[in-house]
Amino acid sequence: MSGSGERADREDSGFEERMRELLAEDAYAVRPSPAPYPAIRRRGLAERRRRVAVTGAALMTLAAVPVGAYAVAEGSGGRADTAVPKPSVSTPHGPAGSTGPGGGGPSASSAPAAPGGPARPATDGQLLDGITFARAADGLAKCLDAESGPPGSAADLGEAGDYRIILAIGSTGDSNAPGDGVYVAAVKERPAGRWVVCSVKDGVASGISAGAIDASVPGAGPVSVDANSGELYQQSSIDKGHWKLPFRWGVFGTVEASVAEVTVSYGDGGPVTATLDHGWFVAAGLLDRQVTLAPHVKGYDKAGKQVYDSDQDGTYRRTLP
Repeated sequence: MSGSGERADREDSGFEERMRELLAEDAYAVRPSPAPYPAIRRRGLAERRRRVAVTGAALMTLAAVPVGAYAVAEGSGGRADTAVPKPSVSTPHGPAGSTGPGGGGPSASSAPAAPGGPARPATDGQLLDGITFARAADGLAKCLDAESGPPGSAADLGEAGDYRIILAIGSTGDSNAPGDGVYVAAVKERPAGRWVVCSVKDGVASGISAGAIDASVPGAGPVSVDANSGELYQQSSIDKGHWKLPFRWGVFGTVEASVAEVTVSYGDGGPVTATLDHGWFVAAGLLDRQVTLAPHVKGYDKAGKQVYDSDQDGTYRRTLP
C-alpha cells in the first residue's frame, strides 16, 4: 500500500512539474508583442507638425496628412469650370434630379451605392478630376480599415457604409507630405455633423482626419465650417509663399434647412455656388495664385436674404497659417 502511495506521489510530482513547464512555454508564446514605436513616433511627429485640435473625434494620422491639392484642367494648366453645380432651391438638401457638369447627365443620387458601401453624393459634379465613385468609395474603405480605432472606442470611425461621400478631388504632395493622390470627404449622419477626410496615394490609404461640427454651440450661425477640415483648401505652412499652382481646393460644412444657397469666394475668382447635399454644403475650384485668406463663405435664405457671412463669424479662421 505504501509503495502504491509513493508511486502516486511521484506521478503527481511529475505531472505538476510538466504542467509548470507547459505553462511557462504558453506564457512565453502569448507574451505581448513590443509596442509599434516607429508608427507611434510617425504619428507624434505628424501631429506636432499640424497641431490641429479635432472636435468630437481623434485625429487619426499614422503618416502626415497632406494639406494641399491641385489639378490641371485637361493638362493645359488653365482654368476650368470647376464650380460644383447649383441645386434646385426647392430641394436644397439633395436634389434627386440634378445633373452633373454640362447638363444632361444623370444625378449621382440616381444610381445606388454598392451594398455595404458609402452613399453617393447628390450630384456627379462632386466627383472631380476624373475620380469615379467606385474609386472614391474604395479609398474611403481603405482609410477606415487602416486608421479607425478598435470598435466601440473613442477613435472608432465606423465603416464605409456609415458614410455619404460629398467630395472627391485630386491632391498633390507638399513639403509636409510628398506624393500626389486623392482626397475623399465623407460625412456621417449619426451622430450628426461627423466628417472624415481620407487621403489615398497610389491606391494606398495614407492618412485620415476626422472631426465634428456642433451646430448647437452658442453663437453658431445657420452655416458652419470646421476649420480642422482646412487641409482641403491650403497647402503646408512650410510652403507659405511657394504654393504649387494651379491649386485645386475644396471646402464643406453644414447648413440649416432655412439656407437655400451658399456661395464661396477664394482668391481672385468669382463666387462659386455650392451644392447642398443632405444638410451639408460643398464647393470646389482652382486657384492660380498664392492666397493668405481662407475661403469666404456666405449663406442666403429662400428669399435671397443673406443670413451668414464667414467674415462675421468669430469661430471661423479667416487667415491661413
